[in-house]
Amino acid sequence: MTATATALLGFIVWAILLTFVLLGVRFAAVGRGMPLNGFAADGRDLDAFGLRVTRALANCLENLAIVAGALLYAIATGQTAVTDGLALIALAARIGQSLTHMASTSVPAVLVRATLFTVQVLAVLYWIWGFTQAA
Repeated sequence: MTATATALLGFIVWAILLTFVLLGVRFAAVGRGMPLNGFAADGRDLDAFGLRVTRALANCLENLAIVAGALLYAIATGQTAVTDGLALIALAARIGQSLTHMASTSVPAVLVRATLFTVQVLAVLYWIWGFTQAA
């Protein structure tokens, strides 16, 4: 399996893991008396950690299409050589961004998140540039 395929699966599995973390947070809230059908989609009715988990998952899903699209393009067109070098770095940056998002909203944490997000965006832009050069 190429690094590109591994990263694509990693991005998907990470989103699923975050979903289970959020399910755990919501399950705990139900245990504390929150009605099962009373959750706000944006997490504003959860505690601070629950809100951060909700936002981390939403952010992960919001950006999944862009990264997955680029990785799928590389696989479909046989251009994984373009993406292999940065694929696992982009995945690590996504995981780090999510973990930082869940841990804190302090200014240093936001700066770390922004840096990790920038790594992902630059990776995708580099891949797109590489696709155009190979054509």
